[in-house]
Amino acid sequence: MRKDFDVKSRNSELRGKRASRIIHHSWVLLLVIAGLLIGPFLPSSTDEAEARRRRPKIMFKVATVAPEGTTWMKLMHELDERVRTETGGEVGFKFYAGGTQGSDLDVLRKMRSGQIHGGGLTGVGLGEIEPSLRIMELPFMFRNQDEVSKAHELLDPVFEEKMSKRGFEILGWAELGFVYVYSQKSISSVEDLRRMKMWLWEGDPLAKALLDGYDVSPVPLNMTDVLTSLQTGIVNAVYSTPYGCLSLQWFSRLKYMMDTPISYAVGAVVLSKKQYDRMNDSQKTIVKGIADDIFSRLKSSTQSENEEARAAMAEKYITATAVDPNAVTGFAATGSQVWEELVGVLYERPLLDRLNQALVAERD
Repeated sequence: MRKDFDVKSRNSELRGKRASRIIHHSWVLLLVIAGLLIGPFLPSSTDEAEARRRRPKIMFKVATVAPEGTTWMKLMHELDERVRTETGGEVGFKFYAGGTQGSDLDVLRKMRSGQIHGGGLTGVGLGEIEPSLRIMELPFMFRNQDEVSKAHELLDPVFEEKMSKRGFEILGWAELGFVYVYSQKSISSVEDLRRMKMWLWEGDPLAKALLDGYDVSPVPLNMTDVLTSLQTGIVNAVYSTPYGCLSLQWFSRLKYMMDTPISYAVGAVVLSKKQYDRMNDSQKTIVKGIADDIFSRLKSSTQSENEEARAAMAEKYITATAVDPNAVTGFAATGSQVWEELVGVLYERPLLDRLNQALVAERD
């Protein structure tokens, strides 16, 4: 009888456990069903963020050499966020930073094949699309930032029309600033410059024409090879904006800066016109308005960063070398000869005359 009782007890216990499991699973099932029914109506910050980040119908994939964390990239990400918000998620940008898509020429090739839709290009890349844009980088053309602004005011509509005919849209100009010569030995004359192993950005016809004018035999290299070449002694002089020299770490292998700017460097973010024209007029207005604000702020930031970079390098690393006024006159005279040599090569005479006349009027 005891045995029968034990069997009944165990059976009762097993039935109780099964009942508990059934009740537990039933509650789980009810909670899952409730979640499925109610969940869509409950607010979720994650869901809202994902909704904002959903893939836009029109996505611009844009490559740039600017590294993540720089002011440039912070502003580009702000551009993307604002465009997505104001177009209701219909338009957006995806940026490939740090030169992961290659040089300007690599980026242009990928744009033409449709792999990407835009690039943050230097003057070299812009000139590959439309050579006349290099007029903005002619040696000793501009004396100050106000003159550069005047040139943009005068010529931007011309450049935008030319670029459009070639299948590109200028989203915004990215001013890089005045360019100086940095070297391992002091340069205060043309003769000093001729003794340098000067870097030449490979494939840049404007820089080559200028160095040829000074009778300098340069060393053509891609920008990515410059630091190593400075370390190994292949080159001992470069040209760059102060911020470029600092951020690319070139300053660590240099000692002097020729304290007279030789040219002005421009850049721009350009988009494929084919992709750009997928937007309707309202979307284009929104994107252009946001871009105007972003690139205006970028211009101010770049000017400040160049000043800060120059001061930071001067404090410990780079000595500014004053150039004799007569030598400056000689440098500038050769620059003017280069302007003439490039008429019919990069731009036509009327464009050069128009710019010159505007600057002369500005100086009077």
